[in-house]
Amino acid sequence: MALSAFDDRKAPPTHQDFARVLDKAGAVWLDLKDELGSVFAPLQEEWSFAGAKYGWSLRLKRRKRVIVYMTPGRQHFLASFALGEKACAAALHAGLPAAILALIADAPKYAEGRGVRIPVRTRKEASTIVKLAAIKLAH
Repeated sequence: MALSAFDDRKAPPTHQDFARVLDKAGAVWLDLKDELGSVFAPLQEEWSFAGAKYGWSLRLKRRKRVIVYMTPGRQHFLASFALGEKACAAALHAGLPAAILALIADAPKYAEGRGVRIPVRTRKEASTIVKLAAIKLAH
């Protein structure tokens, strides 16, 4: 099973599919996408299929830099970041929830940074994503 609820390369998610799968988290997705777009404008939206293991996800980019990957799941979505070590250090002092700090600390390290995937279901969780995006862009 793919990380995304949408795993068919030939069938990108439609609005109807998307609303059905995300359910209540769909409104949170839209609000988060809009907030990120207004705070960090201009952002480009780019759907991509990363393979059978990952499925479809939405990249929010500022110029060539990906700010966050949003991957739709069943009744939730994942907000994924590649955070450099400076951003990880800054996150420790940003007042983020302990669960998020634990995800960052435990995230695998890659050349482009730590790969952090954060499940999002609520507006409160989405506000943490905005804070983390600001940290990423500042470092």
